[in-house]
Amino acid sequence: MSTTTTAPTTVPEFRAAGTDLSERRRSGVSCGPIIDLDAGPDMRRIDWITDGSVRIGALTSIAAIASDRRIAQAYPGITAAAQGLATPQIRQLATVGGNLAQRSRCWYYRNPQIACLKKGGSDCPARTGNHLYHVAFDLGPCVAPHPSTMAMALLAYDAGVTTNYRRGLSISDLLGDGSNGGVDNLLGPGERIERIELPAPLAGERAVYKRAISRTYAEWPLVEICVRAVMSGGSFQQVRICAGGIAPVPLRLTACEAALLGKPADAETIAQAATLATSGAKPLPMTGYKLDLLTGLVRDVVERVAA
Repeated sequence: MSTTTTAPTTVPEFRAAGTDLSERRRSGVSCGPIIDLDAGPDMRRIDWITDGSVRIGALTSIAAIASDRRIAQAYPGITAAAQGLATPQIRQLATVGGNLAQRSRCWYYRNPQIACLKKGGSDCPARTGNHLYHVAFDLGPCVAPHPSTMAMALLAYDAGVTTNYRRGLSISDLLGDGSNGGVDNLLGPGERIERIELPAPLAGERAVYKRAISRTYAEWPLVEICVRAVMSGGSFQQVRICAGGIAPVPLRLTACEAALLGKPADAETIAQAATLATSGAKPLPMTGYKLDLLTGLVRDVVERVAA
């Protein structure tokens, strides 16, 4: 591992609550000019549309989402994910837009004396260094997992994102496919998230969110799962399974979904589908344990959503 002469981030950065930016500035990783976002009512509103869909302003707090009864009824996976984030104090300030756009939690990125791809360096020091909490799906040059719980949950709900420059972005459009190790998202210079759109829920759908963490509270997830499903006649008629903490971007577990779709929600079917959660995984030397966590979480959460 080499130290760096790479300059810290000096480009202008947007600030909403600043829960992540403040930490990066204290450490010296970020030291550029700050552009404070207008916290007007439009940016903090939760607007319900007549078709049952909802628009959430980017400066809406995580706490507001976590406590909104209508969101809990229509999108229970979103509510549960928001309730599991950070601490009550941080949830009061942190915004959904900020959570989507937050930067890597990797300790090499957060150390201003160490080079990494996200700071203009030539390689990822975590790959050959301490990567205990890093990816189990090695999709690109950077092996830090994406830090946004809300991105994972919103991916499960087919959320759209509107910025000041673009409309109709998917979560994958916003974050990429993990192959670009130099960025945490694909927002352009001067581009900021303005709102998130959630389509109307499916008739009869249900959802469960769960995370595996290394301590009881206030910890980043080692692995997290959100499962949505529509059940009919004891079978899976619709199913969406998304995972976080395991890759440079949130992932859909499409092999698991395919193994469940149209199948009876019995123990054998669910157990077999759970074994497919690790399809395509490429764990690092220190992250193989995440595969067992992932398989176990998928089985547990699918059983819960089918019960």
